[in-house]
Amino acid sequence: MGEALTRAVDLDARYAWPTYARKPVLFVRGSGMRLYDEDGAEYLDFVAGIGVVNLGHAHPAVSRAVREQAERLVHVSNLYHVEHRAELEERLCTLFGEPSRVFLCNSGTEAVEAAIKLARAWGRSVRGEKCFRIVAAERSFHGRTFGALSATGQASKQAKFEPLVPGFTHVPLNDIDALERALGPDVCAVLLEPVQGEGGVFPCDVEYLKAVRSLCDERGVLLVLDEVQAGLYRTGPVFAHRAYGVRPDVMTLAKALANGLPAGAVLARAQVAEVLSPGDHGSTFAGGPVVCAAALATLDALTSERLGENATRAGAYLRDALERFGERTGLIAEIRGAGLMVGVTLTRPVAKTLADAALERRVLLNPIGDDIVRFLPPLVCTESEIDTLSAVMDDISKGL
Repeated sequence: MGEALTRAVDLDARYAWPTYARKPVLFVRGSGMRLYDEDGAEYLDFVAGIGVVNLGHAHPAVSRAVREQAERLVHVSNLYHVEHRAELEERLCTLFGEPSRVFLCNSGTEAVEAAIKLARAWGRSVRGEKCFRIVAAERSFHGRTFGALSATGQASKQAKFEPLVPGFTHVPLNDIDALERALGPDVCAVLLEPVQGEGGVFPCDVEYLKAVRSLCDERGVLLVLDEVQAGLYRTGPVFAHRAYGVRPDVMTLAKALANGLPAGAVLARAQVAEVLSPGDHGSTFAGGPVVCAAALATLDALTSERLGENATRAGAYLRDALERFGERTGLIAEIRGAGLMVGVTLTRPVAKTLADAALERRVLLNPIGDDIVRFLPPLVCTESEIDTLSAVMDDISKGL
């Protein structure tokens, strides 16, 4: 362990909240799919900061936009207009389609909090003050602040912090009958991830999400889609729901929006957003000039470099490689996902062992629980880099 890593580990152990189980590596720079530690050793990144750096590390256009904006203006608050903020608002609403409005924030959990408040305000305004309940899916993950945590469908992440915010019901994913039974007159919204990320990469079935849309229309309930992880070309299309032919009333974004800088957004149909008034919601740092410049550069690069197409192509190659690995080793029970958002369930509880062994071979993997591994590489991922991953996993499998 080098001197800088030793010092970081020591300081972290003495002063940081014990909420992270950090790996013993200190990265000092990155480029595309690659990260480099304090000694200059190169690592292949199949985590991408948990689906954040879709363009890869240190993309030159984003770095340039950040540098140029930081030299001119960093912060003025939301009391005043900012050029790049207005441009980003226009760009996101154009991507979302139909008359829409956007609220900019700093993270995925902040986006979900805003979506929850909007749904409740809409329910109270349109259907009466007793209409506030939100139906979400079991195994879902929407964030770690209290509203988003309450919406999350994982008891293991909630138990230590109860009592939670009331007014959330959870039903099994892809079970339309269970959802229909949950839609009482007090429900204002259904909240779903098109592809559950933290829960283990479980996608909605196409017919299920279409049926949810129809049911929401029939009952006068908002459909809120959480695309914090699946959005912005991670699964191929710009938003994961485009592959389903379904339009949400409200949608959350974050993670890849500014390729590593803290940015989030909530988009809503204009008629839904209009239930809010000045002072109903806000965020001190949201929509700042530097982050908005980074987000605009990120959206430009994602489009011009056609990374959605690469996500589809490389994602298919990755799933084929994982399938062949499973046939050779018998270690894979199921492969799920879309584009470069792929999860595998292993036949044995060795996910953490596999990831630790991969780190020793300088490949970053993300285990979820005992038997699931999630693959979220930058969208610049190539077939050659997937071949390297396969070779490393083959080598590790001999010792598992």
